Amino acid sequence: MTEREEIEEAIAVLPGVVLDYPFGDAVAVYKIGSTEGKMFALILEGAEPVRLSLKCDPTLAEILREKYETVLPGYHLNKRHWNTVICSGQVPDDELRDLIRHSYELVKNN
Repeated sequence: MTEREEIEEAIAVLPGVVLDYPFGDAVAVYKIGSTEGKMFALILEGAEPVRLSLKCDPTLAEILREKYETVLPGYHLNKRHWNTVICSGQVPDDELRDLIRHSYELVKNN
């Protein structure tokens, strides 16, 4: 998934997702339940390719960073628990969808 619309669709199908801009217009923040809910996905506005930050199990986060050069420690986030994915196509679509769901579930169940 390299197009923002595809990424937003993968996020929007999850139950109770709300889009918010608590940090200003530069970052789209996806939360669970309400604008007061916890965030699980962030998209940097205007970035090409799309930069998507997702919460991640710390062990899996390290594995992904070693496997893909386009998976980096979370930008302006807790680097142990967040990854930023440069959506250039290196991470397969199915895996990126799984990572979005993984982030959602981590936040929802925490």
